[in-house]
Amino acid sequence: MRNLCISFIILFVVVPSVVLAHFMVVQPSAPLVMDQSKSTVTVNVRFAHPFEQGLMDSDLPVQFGVMINGEKTNLLDKLKKVKTGNYRTYTVDYQLRRPGDHIFYVEPAPYWEPVEEKFIVHYTKALVHGFGLEEGWDDLVGFPIEIKPLTRPYGLWAGNVFQGQVFLMGKPVPYAEIEIAYDNKPKIAQNASDPFHIQVIKADPNGVFTYAMPKEGWWGFAALEEGDEKKMAPDGKRKVVEIGGLIWVHCSALK
Repeated sequence: MRNLCISFIILFVVVPSVVLAHFMVVQPSAPLVMDQSKSTVTVNVRFAHPFEQGLMDSDLPVQFGVMINGEKTNLLDKLKKVKTGNYRTYTVDYQLRRPGDHIFYVEPAPYWEPVEEKFIVHYTKALVHGFGLEEGWDDLVGFPIEIKPLTRPYGLWAGNVFQGQVFLMGKPVPYAEIEIAYDNKPKIAQNASDPFHIQVIKADPNGVFTYAMPKEGWWGFAALEEGDEKKMAPDGKRKVVEIGGLIWVHCSALK
């Protein structure tokens, strides 16, 4: 009985740290730019637990850039490292110079998660609309796994739905599982039980999913799959790489 009690205590202590969901975050300072005099946005890149507002350390990304009407610009050399406590995050100031939808995208360096014994690579993007030309918002960057927005991912009110389609190696993923995180900077519902921190839904047979965003702010949608590649872990064994296609979507309060 004593051993059983000890096991229960250990489980109780360990589980809360395991359920924290890892999300790569690409977050522009504004989802819309309509004024030429305010055409510079700050784009922050970090690895985090969005709901809990906890940071994780991350190496310099493998690639980071912006795509406008299918044309990519490499911004990796523009990223600045920011030290927040013991954690490395990254930021860049970018000036929008032409109309159109600007897709900021990142391929992070693989992250070794010792608790889950796997590597994590989350291909992530977020969009900034520029100067009224609504073109390019549903373009694919070309990641191995990616979410194609079927809802225009800006100009949304809280309560609107976001709909997307999951692609893996260019093909829709039937019944893909989607994890949804709120970037909880207002720190609402801090006492909510763990299942409330991350929402989980399933896509339909064509990889299409729909979710209504109940609160203004940034919402992250993550389609996670086990990749074909394995990488050498610190213990000298080859381990699974979890690949994720993420998109961050902003909605505003209707006032």
